Amino acid sequence: MNLTLDRKAAVLFALVAVLYIGTGFVQSWNTALSILNMGLISAIMALGVNIQWGYAGLFNVGVMGFTALGGLAAVLVASDPVEGAWGATGGWQVLLALLMGGATIAAAIALWGKMKGHNLRGLAMAGLLIAGFFIFRAVFDPAVATVEAIDPALTGNIGGLGLPIILAWPLGGLLAAGAAWIIGKTALGLRSDYLAIATLGVAEIIIYILKNEDWLARGVKNVIGLPRPVPYEVDLQANQAFVSAMQGLGADPVTASSITVKLSYAVLFSIVLIALIWLTQRALNSPWGRMIRAIRDNEVSAAAMGKNVTARHLQIFILGSAVCGLAGAMMTTLDSQLVPSTYQPLRFTFLIWVMVIVGGSGNNIGAVLGGFLIWWFWIQVEPLGLLLLQGITAGMAEGWLKDHLMDAAAHMRLLTMGLILLLVLRFSPRGLLPER
Repeated sequence: MNLTLDRKAAVLFALVAVLYIGTGFVQSWNTALSILNMGLISAIMALGVNIQWGYAGLFNVGVMGFTALGGLAAVLVASDPVEGAWGATGGWQVLLALLMGGATIAAAIALWGKMKGHNLRGLAMAGLLIAGFFIFRAVFDPAVATVEAIDPALTGNIGGLGLPIILAWPLGGLLAAGAAWIIGKTALGLRSDYLAIATLGVAEIIIYILKNEDWLARGVKNVIGLPRPVPYEVDLQANQAFVSAMQGLGADPVTASSITVKLSYAVLFSIVLIALIWLTQRALNSPWGRMIRAIRDNEVSAAAMGKNVTARHLQIFILGSAVCGLAGAMMTTLDSQLVPSTYQPLRFTFLIWVMVIVGGSGNNIGAVLGGFLIWWFWIQVEPLGLLLLQGITAGMAEGWLKDHLMDAAAHMRLLTMGLILLLVLRFSPRGLLPER
């Protein structure tokens, strides 16, 4: 029987739900909810990439950079202020130096335009940038040294505003959108392959800054203990009403507290995901969405009809990056920490692209399906692969072959992701839920 796209979507989502529910019964509900929460965040990231690639054909492989900016927003908003960091020669001087650096770049751009055709334009530009660089360093370096000297074992950074961390979610989107605007103004004129190289390079620069600028977010020393928008397990366990209610249901209060926290996160993340699906679907089916897809399908024809292709590409690039930044802030909220070394292209770029391709690029519901499905496989394939290899090698004699097969279990994730991608591209090249 040929299923319509809506029925096919319902069947596929039901199968994914069976995977998550089965995980709860076979392993534990704590495990299932942990996978679900990261699946929700992954689905939001996949939506962001789908906006860029599925709507407009923009090949962004710098997803991890925008995700990391969302995580940085969580630190700047929710972590406690560091006493003394904003003194006369501390945070304010760092901010002044950054403004001076931005002013130097703006002045160089203006000078380049004004001296068009002048023989000394290049020399004047170089002189301005060199002078601005030395002035910037003269102000910036002493301020950074002052901030990083403040109790470096515990802080050594400017700290945050001490506000509720949920406020960092929209700020993470805004921070990523600002970075996308800067990148897009310079890189969106490039061909798709060069755009990919440019976005990957900028993402690496962002991660490099997070790792090495201790004054900003402690670098590789990490920021831990960020506040939560949901209760802590220990607080629930100390709440007599909660303990009595769980005991009345025959549940262990310790386990129930952990499940309650994860369910609370799932509710918050689901609200954001549902809102984004509604907004993206409305946008896709609007005249604006049809115009974006027309530009994607034939830029020359769209430009001939008076559409500003570059401006629309910049708009889409900013929107998709903002969604990735929002997801990054949510992920840091879930982890309660920012660890720059964990932002790897394999997890935050390749895996998200696999989600979009498998789910169906150009289809928002397909991207969400890919987010849930691929994340479940990413987490579960390694332990399932280990069980499989243990069964295969159970009757083998001890030796190099058995050891080699058991060691291969650690690589089951990459093998499975590649196999899934190949199968989908072979039998359903437009994804499980293709664009209508």
